[in-house]
Amino acid sequence: MHKKILAHLNEAVLLFNRELILTYINAAGEILLADSEKHLLGLRACALFKRSDPALLIDLQQCLTTSESLIDRELNLTHHEQATTVNFSAIPISEHGELTEILVELQQVDRQLRISKEEQLLTQQNTNKMLVKGLAHEIKNPLGGIRGAAQLLDYELVDIELKEYTQIIIQESDRLTLLMDKMLGSNKPLIKNNLNIHEVLERVKQLTIVEKANNIQFITDYDPSIPNLIADKNQLIQAFLNIIQNAVQAMQQEGKITLKTRIRRHMTIGRKINKLAVKIDIIDNGPGIKKELMEQIFYPMITGRAEGTGLGLSIAQSLINQHGGIIECQSKPGKTTFSIYLAVETDHVKP
Repeated sequence: MHKKILAHLNEAVLLFNRELILTYINAAGEILLADSEKHLLGLRACALFKRSDPALLIDLQQCLTTSESLIDRELNLTHHEQATTVNFSAIPISEHGELTEILVELQQVDRQLRISKEEQLLTQQNTNKMLVKGLAHEIKNPLGGIRGAAQLLDYELVDIELKEYTQIIIQESDRLTLLMDKMLGSNKPLIKNNLNIHEVLERVKQLTIVEKANNIQFITDYDPSIPNLIADKNQLIQAFLNIIQNAVQAMQQEGKITLKTRIRRHMTIGRKINKLAVKIDIIDNGPGIKKELMEQIFYPMITGRAEGTGLGLSIAQSLINQHGGIIECQSKPGKTTFSIYLAVETDHVKP
């Protein structure tokens, strides 16, 4: 009965015997360690945590020796190349006055930080969308009047040189209207179909190479076990294309871009826990994003390039948000990673 309760907890729970051999792990523990119960049970703590913070083993040994509960915070946990930060607690379990097992709880700290950051990002995105929408409408209305007046004036004028000025007014009005439309984003409803995410990424890769990236080397690291998604293919292509084009421009048309996909279980996106989600990483080896821009890169008109409009990433985030997903970014010189998270609708998707 107790194990049934532990199995449904969101926090990782592990049970070790007196020899510090793992005898039980719940589903959240398997997700945290990115390994199956079958492979993990029977492992000694020294083998399980050999690449992690030494404090994990020290704390376990102390709990075993003193038979007292203890808590440790912000420890590094690394298993199968997957590193995370956890809060650790160990509780001794005794029978007839003798310690028999140690119950360990691992709370993923960076997961909570990621969820908090994600909620903040979504709130900012929604607020920003409302402000931009209001501003765009306020600008488009007088632009229409200016363009109309310029057209009427153009009809009346005979002097070719004067007509050049009215044509400039009309062309610039059209350019600003197009810019406002881009800021507002697409008003088209999503046309969702059953699709393979890797076919979408391959299409984006081909478009990028054909357009302007002959000197860009693409590396693919796909997880073939990822099921199909229910999504709008064209909208996803546009979102990924915007991110990749941004990377190409940052690398000045020369460098490496890695497309990587992985499955994520019990993934929280926008306060909703999804049984299954896809993580798509777009990684480039460019100069990185300036620290002062990192918190604003998904805002429209924010760009590190003099010739840029600053709309590509904002539109990409909006398109992924419409799919119930989120885009996150980490950057340092030599490695910038845009991570796109999309939920898999397991009730409707064919394997």
